[in-house]
Amino acid sequence: MSAAPEELRAEGLSLGYPGRMVIRDLDLTLPPGRVTAILGPNGCGKSTLLRACARLIAPLAGRVTLGGADLRRIDSRALARRLGILPQQPLAPEGITVADLVARGRAPWRGLLAGWSARDAEAVDRALAAVAMAGLRDRPVAELSGGQRQRVWIALALAQETDMVLLDEPTTWLDLPHQIEVLRLLQRLNRERGTTVISVLHDLNLAARHSDHLVLLGPEGLVAEGPPAAVLTEPALQRAFGLAARVLPDPVSATPMVVPL
Repeated sequence: MSAAPEELRAEGLSLGYPGRMVIRDLDLTLPPGRVTAILGPNGCGKSTLLRACARLIAPLAGRVTLGGADLRRIDSRALARRLGILPQQPLAPEGITVADLVARGRAPWRGLLAGWSARDAEAVDRALAAVAMAGLRDRPVAELSGGQRQRVWIALALAQETDMVLLDEPTTWLDLPHQIEVLRLLQRLNRERGTTVISVLHDLNLAARHSDHLVLLGPEGLVAEGPPAAVLTEPALQRAFGLAARVLPDPVSATPMVVPL
């Protein structure tokens, strides 16, 4: 980890696909050393924004910067040492074991002819321990439950040893207990390691419970950003989702709880 976490910024960012503009002229700062959730209705550009922040797609206009440097000007290997990305529904090679999949996170730190080092082994061991999967390191990934598989993918990102991790819908297709398990894990990694965590999520109430900062997108672009209580307001929910709702204090966490009307 670096001494000070780096800031990820969108500056005048426009994103889209042939014949369709998804995000237009967005200015946004994703706070370093915090847990951020990107929220909004389907089709508003949540995953597109995350992919642009990971340099997986090129902007139509504007730029994304990391630590003040344009992502497009950062060497690919250097970027992979600073920023990890877990895409939506990643696929593991057939027959691969837990440890072998997590070891792939070490690729940015190894030269083409470099052998497996003690540092690589230690990084994999630490990542597996962090997600409580060390005891299943030799198990084929295909034999794991959905929650266990997601923990293994997070371990791969941790083995990459970056200060920032971007996750595209890490709780999709998981049942509620496994969703909570993954979100608590990400929150713990932030608290214990200082890792900047940025995720695309769908569940507003779980996002409010497990995030420090929310970014709410709507059909017309950015609706609100900031602490959960400042973002999940009744007017903002109406603008973003066309949703009539009450926002009440969560009886367990005291974070905002959205109750549709």
